[in-house]
Amino acid sequence: MTASDLINKRIPVLDKGYVELQDLMPHPATHISPDMAVVSAARVSFMGETKGEEKDRKLLFYLMQHAHTSPFEMVEYKFRVCAPVLVYWQWIRHRTFAYQSVNSQSGRYTEFSESDFYTPTVWRRQSPSNKQASLGEVEDESGAALTRELLAHYAEGYRLYEKALAAGVAREQARLFLPGFAVYYTWVVKVDLWNLLRFLVLRLDHNAQYEIRQYAKAIWFHFLKPSAPWTAEAAEKYLFTPETDLTPPPA
Repeated sequence: MTASDLINKRIPVLDKGYVELQDLMPHPATHISPDMAVVSAARVSFMGETKGEEKDRKLLFYLMQHAHTSPFEMVEYKFRVCAPVLVYWQWIRHRTFAYQSVNSQSGRYTEFSESDFYTPTVWRRQSPSNKQASLGEVEDESGAALTRELLAHYAEGYRLYEKALAAGVAREQARLFLPGFAVYYTWVVKVDLWNLLRFLVLRLDHNAQYEIRQYAKAIWFHFLKPSAPWTAEAAEKYLFTPETDLTPPPA
């Protein structure tokens, strides 16, 4: 697979979400890989110059090992993401990622559809030792009952949403009826390679929330590793920890 094949590629995540790579800088049409863009920026020379694969790769690994970050910031990825709001709010906490350039769907301008809600396949238990984490699963029978109740909750909320719209209520108010954390949200975001790596270090961690970890895996396995293999290898060696979850996502 070439870098050109990655542009506009969409990877399904969770039950209804996805990550799509919309653009990459340097663009594949330049025939300059992200890895070589990093190397060239470090040498402060014209793009694409090489001193041979062995020396180029060695330089990139040196940059990663010693946290010389600015050459990695010369590469940018632009993604379109569709995820539940509970993922969105975690995502935009990465200021150097999301605040660089992000445009989000607005329920003031577009209506939500009846299927725009996240339904988990497994109900997780609260971790007894970590206030913000889960550990283990709720029993099948109880979980099935919770799923039925959740779907009924979605259906009722959406019914009231449509009722408010039909009554002439503005979309910006009618959306109050929608289950807030579960509704799928879409946004476009641009990030440089270094800050993308920092995002992945945190969100591929075993302690990261399951849902956002699936989006991090989609980016890592389907976009970053194929487009920047040297950078990915260096990150595995120098950035990631034993807590990093590098098990591939479901096919």
